[in-house]
Amino acid sequence: MDLRYWLGEALDSVREWSAGFGPYRPHPSLEVGDERFAEEFAALTERLRDNYPFFHPRYAGQMLKPPHPAAVAGYLATMLINPNNHALDGGPATARMEREVVRQLAAMFGFGDHLGHLTSSGTIANLEALFVARELHPGRGVAFGAEAHYTHARMCGVLGIEAHPVPADARGRIDLDALEALLRTGRVGTVVLTAGTTGLGAIDPIHEALTLRERYGVRIHVDAAYGGFFTLLAGAEGPEGLAAEPWRAIARCDSVVVDPHKHGLQPYGCGAVLFRDPTVGRFYRHDSPYTYFTSDDLHLGEISLECSRAGAAAAALWLTFRLLPPTNEGLGRVLAAGRRAALEWARLIEASPSIELYQWPELDIVGYFPATEPMALSRIDEAGARILRDGMADPDDPVFLSTLRVDAGAMAARHPKITSDADGARILRSVLMKPESEDWVPHLHARVEALATR
Repeated sequence: MDLRYWLGEALDSVREWSAGFGPYRPHPSLEVGDERFAEEFAALTERLRDNYPFFHPRYAGQMLKPPHPAAVAGYLATMLINPNNHALDGGPATARMEREVVRQLAAMFGFGDHLGHLTSSGTIANLEALFVARELHPGRGVAFGAEAHYTHARMCGVLGIEAHPVPADARGRIDLDALEALLRTGRVGTVVLTAGTTGLGAIDPIHEALTLRERYGVRIHVDAAYGGFFTLLAGAEGPEGLAAEPWRAIARCDSVVVDPHKHGLQPYGCGAVLFRDPTVGRFYRHDSPYTYFTSDDLHLGEISLECSRAGAAAAALWLTFRLLPPTNEGLGRVLAAGRRAALEWARLIEASPSIELYQWPELDIVGYFPATEPMALSRIDEAGARILRDGMADPDDPVFLSTLRVDAGAMAARHPKITSDADGARILRSVLMKPESEDWVPHLHARVEALATR
């Protein structure tokens, strides 16, 4: 699609709509001349050049990529009106759109009746899920895997509840035996399971952990902020297909978080939280003296902790889902390309004499490290940092990677022959969430091999 054309159409459409309300004189305090604007806009675009090429497949570092052009056009068109999805009178059209996309997300996870809304981030979405969990289990803590996202420990601190990190197994998943031993103490009211860790994309055994909920009466929350859309590949045929059990089990969990601003192709500022039991909305109940007056229907602000939220985020996701719905045939094809890329790179690494695979990828994140002589944590750390630096600094053929710090125990569980002469090491990490990465894997691999053998 021609983004420049559709951005022009967005401007024209909003101008036509605005003209229907009659003319008015813009206030002179807001006027900025074209000459002055040109100067400052040029300064902005020059500053923006100080960025990494997140759009390009040679960027294989963090979980960053531009939004889909449809999301950009939808966001801009709506941003010109600037609706606020807190109350229905602040964004009547975009509030309806938000409800529609939330229903689609709920269906993707197998939720029937549900309560949910978009948020400004996965962090806030997880905060809301843990807030509800605290209200349901006052005085009891939250357990999560040691390789889960650091937000859970932080949000426990915000909410004033006890955080319980649980050791991870040799694949980076929560150790269910260690979890059960903790649950026997009665100190835990909620267990956070991760569907796609942000470090390596590990998937906790959600289907197996559900038996612990029945045994100990705990609440199960799934942090699928990064990996949630991969449920579209659960049980799919082909190399990109994923084992269905953990993904299907999400439908029986109490809450789930997903970030459309990752694999949902959205700009930043779009997370989502879903609750299987709609009655938890009672914990959000509050009064406002100047909102919620235009309708007896439930306003989105009445079921969220955030107040002002961009209606443009809902509109952008709504338009994207109209074109690429959250189905295997829609967005699933985008995720499948990234997963195939990760699997192919893993195969190349396994055959390489100069790079070692840290663990087999489950989603679209690959962890690896240089084969050093001797094979020791300190040498691996130094070589990984050098490869990262040299790859970005190459003026002719740069490659952009990232690092992940792993502790000595985690490395030993996967690679026992490596000498633990330090408490940990930085390994290299590549997120292949752009479908274009699939074609670039051979080049990325060749570049990393060349850097590793310098």
